[in-house]
Amino acid sequence: MKFSAATARLRRKLGKKVLVSDDARFRASFDGSKLSFLPEAVVKPTKNEDIGDVLVLANAARVPVTVRGGGTSLTGSGSPVKGGWVLDLSDWNKIEVDADAGMARVQCGAKVAAVHAAVEARGWFYPPDPASKQYSTIGGNIACNAGGMHGGKYGVTRDFVLALKGFLPTGEYVEWGTPTKKFSAGFNLRDLWIGSEGMLGVVTEAVLKLVPLPAARWTLLTAFPDEVAAFRAAKTLFGEHIQPAIFEFLDRYSVQCAEAKTGKVVFEGQAGRPVMLLELAGTPREVADQKEIVLAWAKQHALAFREARDRTEAEELWSVRRKCSGAMFALGDSKLNEDIVVPLRSYEKFARFLERLRRSSKLPIPTFGHLGDGNLHVNIMYHRENRAEYLRAEKAVGELMKGVVQLGGAISGEHGIGLAKTPFLRLQHSPAQVKAMRAVKQALDPKGILNPGKMFDVFKVWEHPRLKIELPWDHK
Repeated sequence: MKFSAATARLRRKLGKKVLVSDDARFRASFDGSKLSFLPEAVVKPTKNEDIGDVLVLANAARVPVTVRGGGTSLTGSGSPVKGGWVLDLSDWNKIEVDADAGMARVQCGAKVAAVHAAVEARGWFYPPDPASKQYSTIGGNIACNAGGMHGGKYGVTRDFVLALKGFLPTGEYVEWGTPTKKFSAGFNLRDLWIGSEGMLGVVTEAVLKLVPLPAARWTLLTAFPDEVAAFRAAKTLFGEHIQPAIFEFLDRYSVQCAEAKTGKVVFEGQAGRPVMLLELAGTPREVADQKEIVLAWAKQHALAFREARDRTEAEELWSVRRKCSGAMFALGDSKLNEDIVVPLRSYEKFARFLERLRRSSKLPIPTFGHLGDGNLHVNIMYHRENRAEYLRAEKAVGELMKGVVQLGGAISGEHGIGLAKTPFLRLQHSPAQVKAMRAVKQALDPKGILNPGKMFDVFKVWEHPRLKIELPWDHK
């Protein structure tokens, strides 16, 4: 092995915390992208000093280090493409809630769903809720600045991180920020780490800001004649100064998939129509006031609408949203799930662009996502063994990225760049911007050991076969 001497030194230093079995190495070789690259060792540290030791030894021998949490990245951010060592922090999962201050001190390996449960038991709310919340960790959410369905009203991970603890790539321990709601003492390197995909440091602990748990909620499902009409109606609702806590969109193809899977029509007489599902949250008075505005909006713009009378009925409505992603595999055995972002002013133009892309690619492209912040999940479906479809899917991804940037949007809203989106980074950023980002990386990681091969180096994802395995979050 390339780094066998360094790995031997690491094993002498950390003993049984270093795993080198074939099984341990394989399980750490891939993430949600199913791109697999075998590391030489997996390290499971039990204290801060272990992490520092790993990074110091890695720098001395220039061993690549990839940090691992839940392994849910869909872009390959957690796949050790350069081999080396995987630093597995999934067991770092302590959660402490300060109910008086409205904060939580959380270790990086804590599952997001566990954080939700812990803070809600104390009457608080942590809004970021990616679809992977049962499996993804706070550290991984920080690495890619994850959002979720509540992003439009409340914001994303960055908006709730008050302080971070961890290590520079060189092995030095650092703390960015304090457990206070104001901090203006020096450069804000805390926010530099958030969204850096584990390339600028190792997060071990975060202090999270919490908000009061909403006392009232109200859910409404609406149907529209087509996608353009739905997007136009969404813009109208924002113009009424209404920001739903959750505002989800499913195009007609997503709805058709869900209806085929469940055998149920979302709206009688409106089968296969695009739908929007929204939830208001706040005090009972706030929800009641906004509800009247939303109902008037629905009567004017929607073909049909249905409000939930209680939480049980609300859950029935939300089941449509949850089932659509897995149901898409009826259209193809492979999915390219792209998490683009479209500005509000371009919603209708994007709907028309997407319809043109479907026609030109001759592929099904069901789309759903978060209208509150414009983060849409575009799913390009194809059959893995059909080379013609495979090539059309490859071309369609490139056209999608170009189109989104031309509309003033972003090529990623929460999945990050990782490996899969490296061919498109320079569509989003100018040479000067990429140079500046590289300079930051060089300054903090002069040996280039932390999560190398990601973001800046173009990775030809189409030339690398993916593992044919089913992961817990695939929802097939």
